[in-house]
Amino acid sequence: MSTAPPCPACGSTFAYEGRGLLVCPECAHEWKPGEAPVADAARTVRDAVGNLLQDGDTVTVIKDLKVKGTSSVIKVGTKVRNIRLVEGDHDIDCKVEGIGPMQLKSMFVKKA
Repeated sequence: MSTAPPCPACGSTFAYEGRGLLVCPECAHEWKPGEAPVADAARTVRDAVGNLLQDGDTVTVIKDLKVKGTSSVIKVGTKVRNIRLVEGDHDIDCKVEGIGPMQLKSMFVKKA
C-alpha cells in the first residue's frame, strides 16, 4: 500500500514516487515530497498572438472554423463580441452572430 499523499492538483490517491519526486499518473503533476501545495495561480488565457484575454473582450477569428454537426462555417475575420472565459479545452464561451452560442479555442482568435 502506498503512503504517498494525494495529488495537490487533482486529488488522486494513486500518486507514486519516482526519481525523488512524487508523480500523479492521472494528471502528470510532479511535486517534491513534503512540499506545501502551491496556491492556484490566476488562470491566464492568451490568444494566438500572445495577447492576454479577459471577460468582455472582442476577438477576431483567424481561421475558417467548421461548426460541428452543421454545414456552417465561421469565416476568417468574424468578430465575436463580449467573450467569457471558461475552464476546459475550449476556453472561450461566446455567441457568434448568425450561428449562435458556442465555445471556441483561444488558439484560433486574436484580440481585436
